[in-house]
Amino acid sequence: MSQIPDNTPIIIGVGQVSERMSDDGYAALSPMDLAGNALSEAIKDSGSNVAKSIDTIAAIRQFEISSQVAVAPFGKSNNPPRSIAKRVGANPIRTILEITGGQGPQKLVGELAQDIADGKSDMAAIVGSEAISTMLTFLRTNGKPDIPKPDWPKPNWNEEVDGDLEDRGYGLEGQFDSALLKNGFTGPVTGYALFDNARRHKLGLSVSDYQTQIGALFAPFTNVAASNPHSASPKSLSIDTIATMSDKNRMISHPYLRHMVSRDQVNQGAAIIISSVGKARELGIAQDKWVYIHGVTCAKEASIMERSDLSSCASAVSVVQQALNIAGQGVDDDAPLTMRDMCYLDLYSCFSFPVFTMMEAFNLGHDDKRGLTLTGGLPFFGGAGNNYSSHAIVEAVIRARRDPKAFAFVGANGGAMSKYACGIYSTRPTPWDIARYNLMPDTQGSFEVAAEYDGEAIVESYTIAPNKKGAVASIIARTAADQRVAAMVNQDDTASMQQLSDDDAIGRNVSITHQGKGVHNFSF
Repeated sequence: MSQIPDNTPIIIGVGQVSERMSDDGYAALSPMDLAGNALSEAIKDSGSNVAKSIDTIAAIRQFEISSQVAVAPFGKSNNPPRSIAKRVGANPIRTILEITGGQGPQKLVGELAQDIADGKSDMAAIVGSEAISTMLTFLRTNGKPDIPKPDWPKPNWNEEVDGDLEDRGYGLEGQFDSALLKNGFTGPVTGYALFDNARRHKLGLSVSDYQTQIGALFAPFTNVAASNPHSASPKSLSIDTIATMSDKNRMISHPYLRHMVSRDQVNQGAAIIISSVGKARELGIAQDKWVYIHGVTCAKEASIMERSDLSSCASAVSVVQQALNIAGQGVDDDAPLTMRDMCYLDLYSCFSFPVFTMMEAFNLGHDDKRGLTLTGGLPFFGGAGNNYSSHAIVEAVIRARRDPKAFAFVGANGGAMSKYACGIYSTRPTPWDIARYNLMPDTQGSFEVAAEYDGEAIVESYTIAPNKKGAVASIIARTAADQRVAAMVNQDDTASMQQLSDDDAIGRNVSITHQGKGVHNFSF
């Protein structure tokens, strides 16, 4: 340990908090309160009052401030990282508000660790939270939730805090094609449904068989969630319960049922503190708290309409392979690392597709004895907005400490498989003598998008999303000129809607007509 250079970045403290409406002592905490409590827990975990030594705080955007059209109905902080800092007595030199996306926490670990290695920082914290459950409950009940106190006033979460802020913006450029948004696709859930339907067709599976496959994947996740005190839904579910439509498991977007999608109604916060070895020594941080960052990589994928293959995601796989390559340097005579060397795994699981992508690429089974989640996964532990992977990293650090020299892997995903980041952690000492943080080149698109098209095309994937007016059925199709076009069923075309509902439309010919302003209708 004495030979590890002072500028080596290490994780010294982690913390997470949560509250459910049914919990004793439920306090309807604001996002900033949850985040502050999480950072307080991370400070306690370090074993020393390090608050005044934190020179950088990076905050993860909560959902209410994640896009230009997002609304914070009860108010928000004008400077989230400084709102969090004041709750723990910190006064950082630098504060960051990270871009939107679930890759954020994991990417920031690499970025801030590199800053420490470069001498730009001594100690940095990554903090995020969501209070979506509280927010939605107050909205539904007009500010008077039944539990625990029906006379509670409506929250006021507005905060004004002085100080500099590095606001990085939303970072949504190129994440979701305008052609999709104009043709019935409403966001990530419909995008992922496209991917899983394309994968299902490639495997030759019926919808019910594929839903059973998703149930087999996620049933073990529920067992982990059931034992996690921070889970939003701490109960085990059977394969059949997950895979069978019912009143409590309605269709969300074909082929997804409710139990197959990320659960966003959570009140959760998590924090990670990264220090230089030199600063940790100065503050007397016990070495059994030190967890080394062996490799962090991240990359951005092309937009959905431009991707080469809707049934897989080669860029995400490349990110993971690169992290394994980097982490292998300096370990056991530079022996290559594989996913089999990872003792603990958390594969990002907002939907089944990201998990299946990694399973297929690295030959992992849903019954892998290590398990594929450390938290219980986003549909069951909870999809804490952009901050889920902070919770996964917390769990990875806890397990690494308990199992010296074991490796823990965390995958983090943003958008519709748009941005992928991953990290590898262990108590095995490793100096930052190589570039252990690797920001890989953006993936370039393979297809041109037809903004206005009339004619025949072949369906590549589709989804049907129920709504209050019935359903919206949308497709991505490929033209004879090898362009991609998005289209949806006209609400009056009941025959085409019925055919799409009854049959596997992928590979079938459709007739597409441009309706103006990039809107297309299709019919069989």
